[in-house]
Amino acid sequence: MFDTVCPSGLAPIRFGDKWAGMIIRCLQDGPRRFSELRVPLRGITAKVLAGSLRTLVRDGLIVRTAHPAPTQRVEYALTPLGRSMIGPMDAACAWTREHWDELLDAREASSAPS
Repeated sequence: MFDTVCPSGLAPIRFGDKWAGMIIRCLQDGPRRFSELRVPLRGITAKVLAGSLRTLVRDGLIVRTAHPAPTQRVEYALTPLGRSMIGPMDAACAWTREHWDELLDAREASSAPS
């Protein structure tokens, strides 16, 4: 999903905006800071990441926790509702892997000159 050779945009099943599924995947092993999320999400801008995080917080899928001084930091973590998305996402990823060649063929056929 995070490999540039594997464009997640090919998957016909989306969870939220373009980045939401990948953000959820990044948080499945535990909380992360904003800067830590930008490492696996190489192609995302800070502005788009902030907007996607706000949307996921608004929808109750992640929680934003601001830790007070002396080491002020903000972490994002999955809520139980967000964690419940992992199973459906696994199923969608398995389906995409199973039909990968068909999806590529269809995409190539539709972009071929008529």
